[in-house]
Amino acid sequence: EVQLVESGGGLVQAGGSLRLSCAASGFTFDDYTIGWFRQAPGQEREGVSSIGFIDGSTYYADSVKGRFTISSDNAKTTVFLEMNSLKPEDTAVYYCAAAQFVTASTMAAIGTYGYDSWGQGTQVTVSS
Repeated sequence: EVQLVESGGGLVQAGGSLRLSCAASGFTFDDYTIGWFRQAPGQEREGVSSIGFIDGSTYYADSVKGRFTISSDNAKTTVFLEMNSLKPEDTAVYYCAAAQFVTASTMAAIGTYGYDSWGQGTQVTVSS
């Protein structure tokens, strides 16, 4: 069973940093694309960043490009999202999700489509 567990959220002041982790349970990411999504109250879930372990590609939404970095550990069981220069508009619940049949670059076009396994989410709050 594919299980994902997020951690690392919290409260931070604008301009600060957080590192989110997405840990796999019972599998490795070798055949997957792992995406980070976020959902603010009253808004749709949006793709933030993704990493494809089959082709090594990465994707960043324009709103986070240059501030967020996605990476993984060598064992390919944990994906990290390093978030710097945080802004109040980054406040949301952040989810990681796994997909087997999509590439990282398709996140902007297809959103959550194809992401079948989801973590429980971790809250990120950025105060002004």
